[in-house]
Amino acid sequence: MATMNSPNMELELRDGTIFRGFSYGAPKSAAGELVFQTGMVGYPESLTDPSYRGQILVLTFPLVGNYGVPSREALDELLHDLPEYFESKEIHVAGLVTASYAGEDYSHFLAQSALGTWLKEQGVPAIHGVDTRALTKRIRDNGNYCFENFPSRGGVIQKLQLAMGNKKTAQAAVSIKTPRIFSPPAVPRLLHPSKRLVRILCVDVGLKYNQLRCLLRRGVEVQVVPWDYDFPALAGVQYDGLFISNGPGDPALLSITVENISNAMRDARTPIFGICLGHQLLARAAGASTVKMKFGNRGQNIPCTNLQSGRCYITSQNHGYAVDASSLPEDWEELFVNANDGSNEGIRHLSRPYFSVQFHPEAKPGPTDTEFLFDVFIDAIMKSLNSAHHLHQPLSFVNGVSAENLKLHLKVSVKKVLVLGSGGLSIGQAGEFDYSGSQVIKALKEEGIYTILINPNIATVQTSRGLADKVYFLPVTAEFVRKVIAYERPDGIYVTFGGQTALQVGIQLKDELPVLGVRVLGTPIEAIIKTEDRELFARSMESIGEKCAQSAAATSIEEAKRVIQDIGYPVIIRAAYALGGLGSGFADNEEQLLDLCQKAFATSPQVLIERSMKGWKEIEYEVVRDAYDNCITVCNMENFDPLGIHTGDSIVVAPSQTLSDEEYNMLRTTAINVVRHLGIVGECNIQYALNPFSKEYCIIEVNARLSRSSALASKATGYPLAFIAGKLGLGMALNEIPNSVTKVKCACFEPSLDYVVVKIPRWDLKKFTRVSTQLSSSMKSVGEVMSIGRTFEEAIQKAIRAIDFHNLGFNETNALMSIDAELQTPSDQRLFAIANAMHSGYTVDTIWEMTQIDKWFLKKLEGLIKFGKMMTRYDANSAPTEVIRQAKQLGFSDRQLAKFWNSNELAVRRCRVEAGVTPFVKQIDTVAAEFPAFTNYLYLTYNGSEHDVAFDTPGVMVLGSGVYRIGSSVEFDWCSVRAVRTLREHKIQTVMVNYNPETVSTDYDEADRLYFENITLETVLDIYQLEEANGVIISMGGQAPNNIALPLHRLNVKILGTSPEMIDTAENRYKFSRMLDRILVDQPAWKELTSLSEANEFCATVGYPVLVRPSYVLSGAAMNTVYSRDDLASFLQQAADVSREHPVVITKYIEGAKEIEMDAVARNGKMVCHFISEHVENAGVHSGDATLVLPPQDLAPETVRRIEEATRKIGNALNVTGPFNIQFIAKDNEIKVIECNVRASRSFPFVSKVMGVDLIEMATKAIMGLPAPEYPAVSLPKGYVGVKVPQFSFSRLSGADPVLGVEMASTGEVACFGRDKFEAYIKALISTGFRLPNKNILLSIGSFKDKMELLPSVKKLPKMGFDLFATAGTADFLEEHGIKVQYLEVLTGEDENQKSEYSLTQHLANNLIDLYINLPSNNRFRRPANYMSRGYLTRRMAVDYQTPLVTNVKNAKMLIEALSRHYEFEISDCDYQTTSGWTARAAAQTGRALVNGESSRSTNGIPGSGQRSDPGSVSKSVRAIRARSPHAEVPESFGYASIAGPHYGPARYADMRPPDVSGAAGRDSMYPSMPSVSPSLFDLLARSPFKQRHILSVGQFNRADLHLLFTVAQEMRLGVQRQGVLDILRGRVLCMMFYEPSTRTSASFDAAMQRLGGRTVVVTTPHSSTQKGESLADSIRTLGCYGDAIVLRHPDEHSAATAAACSPVPVINGGNGSREHPTQAFLDLFTIREELGTVTGLTITFTGDLKYGRTVHSLARLLRHYDVRIQLVSPPALALPPDVRAELVEAGQLVGEGHALTPDLVARTDVLYCTRIQRERFADPGEYDGLPLRAFVVDNRLLAHAKKHMIVMHPLPRNAEISDEVDYDQRAAYFRQVRFAWAPLRSCRSPLTASSDEIWSVLPHGLVGLGHGLVRSCDGTRGGGGATRLDILSVVAHRRPGLGLSWAALAGLASAGLG
Repeated sequence: MATMNSPNMELELRDGTIFRGFSYGAPKSAAGELVFQTGMVGYPESLTDPSYRGQILVLTFPLVGNYGVPSREALDELLHDLPEYFESKEIHVAGLVTASYAGEDYSHFLAQSALGTWLKEQGVPAIHGVDTRALTKRIRDNGNYCFENFPSRGGVIQKLQLAMGNKKTAQAAVSIKTPRIFSPPAVPRLLHPSKRLVRILCVDVGLKYNQLRCLLRRGVEVQVVPWDYDFPALAGVQYDGLFISNGPGDPALLSITVENISNAMRDARTPIFGICLGHQLLARAAGASTVKMKFGNRGQNIPCTNLQSGRCYITSQNHGYAVDASSLPEDWEELFVNANDGSNEGIRHLSRPYFSVQFHPEAKPGPTDTEFLFDVFIDAIMKSLNSAHHLHQPLSFVNGVSAENLKLHLKVSVKKVLVLGSGGLSIGQAGEFDYSGSQVIKALKEEGIYTILINPNIATVQTSRGLADKVYFLPVTAEFVRKVIAYERPDGIYVTFGGQTALQVGIQLKDELPVLGVRVLGTPIEAIIKTEDRELFARSMESIGEKCAQSAAATSIEEAKRVIQDIGYPVIIRAAYALGGLGSGFADNEEQLLDLCQKAFATSPQVLIERSMKGWKEIEYEVVRDAYDNCITVCNMENFDPLGIHTGDSIVVAPSQTLSDEEYNMLRTTAINVVRHLGIVGECNIQYALNPFSKEYCIIEVNARLSRSSALASKATGYPLAFIAGKLGLGMALNEIPNSVTKVKCACFEPSLDYVVVKIPRWDLKKFTRVSTQLSSSMKSVGEVMSIGRTFEEAIQKAIRAIDFHNLGFNETNALMSIDAELQTPSDQRLFAIANAMHSGYTVDTIWEMTQIDKWFLKKLEGLIKFGKMMTRYDANSAPTEVIRQAKQLGFSDRQLAKFWNSNELAVRRCRVEAGVTPFVKQIDTVAAEFPAFTNYLYLTYNGSEHDVAFDTPGVMVLGSGVYRIGSSVEFDWCSVRAVRTLREHKIQTVMVNYNPETVSTDYDEADRLYFENITLETVLDIYQLEEANGVIISMGGQAPNNIALPLHRLNVKILGTSPEMIDTAENRYKFSRMLDRILVDQPAWKELTSLSEANEFCATVGYPVLVRPSYVLSGAAMNTVYSRDDLASFLQQAADVSREHPVVITKYIEGAKEIEMDAVARNGKMVCHFISEHVENAGVHSGDATLVLPPQDLAPETVRRIEEATRKIGNALNVTGPFNIQFIAKDNEIKVIECNVRASRSFPFVSKVMGVDLIEMATKAIMGLPAPEYPAVSLPKGYVGVKVPQFSFSRLSGADPVLGVEMASTGEVACFGRDKFEAYIKALISTGFRLPNKNILLSIGSFKDKMELLPSVKKLPKMGFDLFATAGTADFLEEHGIKVQYLEVLTGEDENQKSEYSLTQHLANNLIDLYINLPSNNRFRRPANYMSRGYLTRRMAVDYQTPLVTNVKNAKMLIEALSRHYEFEISDCDYQTTSGWTARAAAQTGRALVNGESSRSTNGIPGSGQRSDPGSVSKSVRAIRARSPHAEVPESFGYASIAGPHYGPARYADMRPPDVSGAAGRDSMYPSMPSVSPSLFDLLARSPFKQRHILSVGQFNRADLHLLFTVAQEMRLGVQRQGVLDILRGRVLCMMFYEPSTRTSASFDAAMQRLGGRTVVVTTPHSSTQKGESLADSIRTLGCYGDAIVLRHPDEHSAATAAACSPVPVINGGNGSREHPTQAFLDLFTIREELGTVTGLTITFTGDLKYGRTVHSLARLLRHYDVRIQLVSPPALALPPDVRAELVEAGQLVGEGHALTPDLVARTDVLYCTRIQRERFADPGEYDGLPLRAFVVDNRLLAHAKKHMIVMHPLPRNAEISDEVDYDQRAAYFRQVRFAWAPLRSCRSPLTASSDEIWSVLPHGLVGLGHGLVRSCDGTRGGGGATRLDILSVVAHRRPGLGLSWAALAGLASAGLG
């Protein structure tokens, strides 16, 4: 953990640039050449490499010091008195520069000290906290800097002039002083013909010890001599081979050494081998020249091509000079070439055994791929000793000659390739295969190959039109793949891009594919089988000397028992051919062994029993190999959790953080050896177990295919693994394929990372009842997130937040858990348990003992907890800038800091931005900035000093789906990708934001810019402001973007598409319900209840069953269906006490109703396309788990018409622009709305692909205002139906009950097509892995209703040849109806006397049942959570033993009917789509909404509309609303005209219509012609009870009046959103007379009138006749002559009544002394409704001046109409007037009073209404000064105790009663009121202006005035951008909240004024 000190060190470059940071080495200055190195491990080796002598080394990998420094005293067993772990005896660098430093948090079994300690010992300064990426780019672009200052800040700057000008001095410093001989070990030893040891003379010009080790290990003696030693005369006598080492400096200055080498070559007595500087010296001795490179090559991943063999090797390098290959003499040639920059990397003599290489084959640090060159050298020596003629022969190298290799591995010639997909998403096989499949298709298309895909997962991107040439929506099974091959005749097939599903099909078809003429591309099937068969794999590894855990295979339980005797417990059981650890687990005894084996054998014919290595580290490598044997490791990853947790359920960190160079490369070398041995071509994943206390390791497994880890590795490194693997399968070589990321390198390289990546799984175990949350070797997570940071802390905190919106980061949580149990037995809550443990004082050692998680990770996490505690000492105003910066660098979010500081997120953001602490944008370029990259792959970090990119092209941001979870999966990624592609097709710059590594949307080539970042308010705001984006599309990514829509909108972010306020209307149950009531669309009855008695009363009214939804998560289930009073009581008692704090929502559940899905696109509220799907299951099954049929087959035309009409109304009411989805239930042609999602839904991909109309493309065009035809033609094959079926993963979720309900349980979906719904259904069912029954079917049917419904279907089964089995009740029922069945008995316990032929358990366990139909009865009485019914036990057994299970009666009927039709499943036209849509051979059938294959059209382009509603049905709807919704406010005057569509006559509306605006003649140019006002609004205003009436007091209004008032307000707001401005008060004049100062009220009336086309006359009393003594009455009479209405504010409490008595026009009371302010009260009430959804049930706290606060008096009186609780807080002298208080007491609303705002009062509050304590109200100033004002101040510290969803209100202006910091809290609603100001008072109008006046008085005053200025400045002329006034206003409205909707106020005013 970094210290809290300010930077104390500087790195000053020659050009004056200064980088500041923290010192952690010797406290001294230094100077030297500045160089960078891109390696990710091996800092001890690098620092002691003599080649770095005198240089200041920049390590690009940001995390340094993690594994400490090993012992300096340990001696090497080969080198005897030399150190074992280093490359020389001392550190050679002059200084070290790193981004971060681990300090004392290092962790490694060999570590003896921290890196900083060692640096201090050696006197080497070091600095961390530097943006090393920025520094690297500077070196890269400008060349190496020399003699930079490296001073200690504040001290004397000491410039150490390292005599680099005299390179001889450097060699003298690093070279041995006197010759020394090193002897090899006893074995092996190579002997000279004279029987002495073969000796190599090593010229030490800066020798690394590992070069010495490499020679000694090969059995030769080595004599090391100084750099200037005269050795040529000794050749052939005292030595047999000449070796020239590496070293520092310019080779041109080592003339003595060059001359000696030249003499040795001339004498030609021995082979010669040079490395690095030795290579350059050999070249110069041969006559070539060397050149200084711009910045050199220093890294461990540099690809070099052998020009002899064509092979490419990954090498370690450290040099700043290179050989000029063009200067080589004729008898020399290039041997190796750098594959990146083309520089020379090796030479050889054409007729002598002389050669040299620029790289380091000895590595240390780095890969040992070229260590064989030492063997080549030794071999040459031995040959020359045996025969002198070999001294006149060139060297020969392994791996043949390039031309011969090309002949051996010809490129694959294929024209048509079949790609197998993975099918539906399931646990263990999810969206990563959409990514990999899409990538391989792109690779094939790039090569011009016709591509066919088989994948029934219709939600994926890879099945989209325009990718594969043809897509088959068929099961990925051997049977169907065989049929497609016969039909298509492809000549190649890929089986490694579709997960385990595709792999198993490949294995099954292994022998058939050659016969069919199909070549398997990529890894051969034989290699795949070797990796999948556990025993074969173990033997294969043993054959090459690699270690697997002690293991044995078993094919039966008896064999497993025998095997365990040799291995011993504990063991791990692994099923062969299984995905994601399915069928695996740990066994500590025989009982656990037998249980695991039984389940494993249900999924696999073989199990592997192997020694358990629980607690070891788990390490993974992603390996790529081509057909030419080029092999690289793209990424290595370390699991945060030790072995024992499946890697899919573990936190994963890339690259590894706790491995030393030796461990890293030991495992890397092993990976390459294994992959080569297996013959894999393409990509694979290898997993290891590594003993944390030694170098012992075991290979766990190899996945010879693209895997989940492959997707993670691709996104973590930027290396497109799947794309490259696709190319390699075609026979291409790695070094032939260009790097598509950097555009400057080949694909044969290993990425360098200068950041760290953290992956965390996402579990949704709370969705399931009885599921085990324990994590083990079988995967349970449904998704994963990936985060990127420059520190581990930054990355892991991002990842924790990405998992769930509610997570703040790594800090203490309130989760209920047993810390010890969670630590010892890991579950999905383990990480939070660690946080709670650390917060509670557990030490790192204690937690390590319980978890075995590496201490480095634990220490980093402990640092976060300590830092968080330290942060609580500050607040947002006192935190120093450096503290804020360090907090952000450690990954703390603004929300986290707000929690520490008792502040709010936006206040922290303001503080942070003002302090200049903002994030920097960095690229992921695969090369750690070594080369310029053109990548658009970006992330944010605070650990930087500059951006990597320029922000010069504003684009449109698209927010992705975030983490996959149940309910939000790959379908939203499809939507996001389609939106981005549509934008790019129209040349619109795109910016994608997402953090899910499994997605296609996070492919670097999908968007113009990709930010791999969280979708949170903070991050999206950062990116939006950096990019200066033109807007944000939030409607494509599911619920995650929707959650931040409203906060973004409130912060001036331009949200494209539907207004976030309308989204909120759809998502707030109160607002949506009121809207449906208003537009007369029916919904199920519902109510929010706060007591059990209320719940019982409501349920008794509506009748059981009901759907109960707590407002909190209960036992993992958010919803439950309840069938009786006892059931309800039991459920709620298990939940908690139902109360105001914990309300419960109960909805009437309609049994037997059909659920129907509507997917639509609208533009400005008008539908432009829609499709209807029907559910097979009745309502009650979550729509995500339902079987969908499209086109619908069983819907009545009248039902369809009503659904279309309701959708049209809802789309219009919400003013939708973009996609939206509505779920209906229908019964007897009556429809009700369940839910409306104003965004894309999960069914959009299905609907779009089935109907051939891309709804997302249409929606994107609508959002962007691009042209698109409405209702495009639909062409479908004749007799064609698509059916979507859910994919479940119950087999993964131990203990979960596999029944369908209101909570979604499926993890994916598939869809197939057929000539009818039954054929499509059975294909789709097979696609989920469902096996069709052969013989035996078991039935267990609970309810009598289900028995009767299923009976006709069951009767068909015996006729089809099935044998039926049944449980007791079902067997009796079926036999009574003449159906023969065999009875099976269900016993809950063991019964030895039970005969096996009657045992249901044994039938399931022995796989004697082919299909189990289990229909559970409705749970009429909720049992205790731990009760396990027999039905549950048998259902669970069926899942565990892989018996197909059906639990829904509709599904069972459909399956039996499908089976009875005996489909042949021959390939037909309807099975596939081509790039141009459905095949041309399909009979075209065009329609808009298809029902039973027929088109439902209308004359106006909206399906099913255009007809007038039946008045009877309208009145019926009204009655239904009143009857079903006790909370519904339905006015008596609801009339037919308000819902009958466009049918209104002149007689009815003549007096309401606006003036004629058809022409512009004679009109003010400020007001162009406006669209007409909504007729429904006129209708509402026509019924206003306030015509010709004054508005003086809230007492004039009842509940119905308020409802009408607010309904008008909603209509007005919709009109303004749609039309911008409503010019309807032209010619009207409003007079305003204010006897008191006013800003908001007066300015808002003025602005409102002007925006609506009216004018104002403002009379200010200081300049009026009042000063001459004119009475109020006379003034009012005078103004009444001039205007159409008067707004009056006067200090006299009776002024309003006086004015009304004498005014000829309506008077609006704008405040009469301290008595009332009715229009402000209307606004306040409307604001409460808009902010919180409802007023009913709230607790409202009034605080401040309640005595004189007229707004309080008015609002308190209005609240009498609602069921609310009121608290009063004020000084005693300013208490509420007795009469108002008495009214509250009488109404039973007053529940508390106080004289100070206390935390407990605030904690109960939903609305905190603050008022100003006004000095002017006190006659005695001393009395005011004596008030305890501090007790009434609202600040962030107080609000820390408040509810998350409450609001703070204030009528304004304020003094100090609300702290400024509260303004940035999302709960602060006082400034937002301006957006509602125009709305509430429309209907309270006199015929001309009454409505307007109310609105004005309500306009909260300050911001609206801005609107006035805006209107005046933006007249009809065109501005700089050619935009009209309305265009400019639209833009500004998006930029300034309040301006846009304050027009609406005006608009409302105007229209209301016409009332």
